Amino acid sequence: MYTEKVLDHFQNPRNVGKIEDADGIGEIGSPQCGDVMKIYIKVDENEIITDLKFQTYGCGAAVSSSSVASTLIIGKSVEQALKFKNKDALEVLGGLPTEKIHCSVLAEEAIKAAIWDYSQKTGKQFAGLKGYKPDANH
Repeated sequence: MYTEKVLDHFQNPRNVGKIEDADGIGEIGSPQCGDVMKIYIKVDENEIITDLKFQTYGCGAAVSSSSVASTLIIGKSVEQALKFKNKDALEVLGGLPTEKIHCSVLAEEAIKAAIWDYSQKTGKQFAGLKGYKPDANH
């Protein structure tokens, strides 16, 4: 059912936690399954995401998706991070069961929501956010 990569990221999640002085925070939940992801980001003066921590309440696929997303986003520019898609996490994880793919979509949305929060706090505009407004009940 789950690949070894999914199990590894579930049993040994990377970057779990909270950033107290986060530059951006995004929280997305899925009423259909009860998964909730909260992502915290730190962004430096060059618009590079230097740290990302997450708190995820949910199934193994949700935790694994958050963990993989964190490893793919840290060190990327904000604009690069906005190009992150759920398929990027699915590729690293070796896929998820069809009924769990929405977990990887939550990770994509939580990252975008954290960057949106950062843009609201700083007044900075990013092309990847054009027309975006987060929906906490994704």
